[in-house]
Amino acid sequence: MLRTQLSSGRLLRLRSGAYIGASRWPTDPGAQHILLAHAEQVVNPEAVISHESAALAWGLPTPSLARWYEAPISLTRAAGARHRARPGVVYHLGPLPDHHLARDGEGYRLTTAARTAVDLARGLPLPEAFVVLDGAARLACAALVAQPRRADFANPRLVRAAREQLLEAASVRHFSGLRRVIQLVEPARESAIESLSAGHILLAGLPTPIFQAPIRTPLGTLFPDCYWPDHDLVGEADGAVKYGQADAYVREKEREQVLRDLGYRMVRWLGKEILTRPAVVTDRIARALSG
Repeated sequence: MLRTQLSSGRLLRLRSGAYIGASRWPTDPGAQHILLAHAEQVVNPEAVISHESAALAWGLPTPSLARWYEAPISLTRAAGARHRARPGVVYHLGPLPDHHLARDGEGYRLTTAARTAVDLARGLPLPEAFVVLDGAARLACAALVAQPRRADFANPRLVRAAREQLLEAASVRHFSGLRRVIQLVEPARESAIESLSAGHILLAGLPTPIFQAPIRTPLGTLFPDCYWPDHDLVGEADGAVKYGQADAYVREKEREQVLRDLGYRMVRWLGKEILTRPAVVTDRIARALSG
């Protein structure tokens, strides 16, 4: 029956022992990756979806131009569990305490967002580590309130709780080198560009800005990406998402002008700059701070 269904195209083989109806195969590469991870777990039920695959499921931001779904299918198993090695699938070894596990919308087991971020951040440079850790901290803050608001991501109590989740996961994994990085995690940073910028600003020895600080203006309260109050300097990290709507560019210029009219100075940089030429960005910020 399986051979007949496969040959007719009504059934697809995801891997040996796992099949899906052809009509259910998604066109989105991210959804395809998740389905393949589910199939791997069906055949190896002691394994848990983790690392890049779990990051994709949680919607964590990526620290580079690569996408999570471009990585191999990733799972973690406890030491001693058996599996068959396969191309395109990576199995990690590590402790899997119950409180490090969750279930996705389909009921498949995966590592929590905090554990996933810690697993991925180990060995990454500081800016890239901030991307995944900040993302997980935002999820942790959002989960602690009924309806998350912008202010919740800067709430000291919620920020502390989010960092504690990351610190506990790092402790279980014996990733002591991440402790200093986690203590600097800021859930208020809303994008990978902001997190990368924060890391490079820190490495360059520049003053740390306030992220998403509220500034009252005639246009209402604005929340710039970065703000150095001692220098009356506002920093904006521009990416494609910010200008996704037709009038977004005009509204952004209006916001910049009202801030300038109030006496604030501005410094801007592009997401691709902080990704590919971070020294150019930090030099620009340094000049603005000294100007």
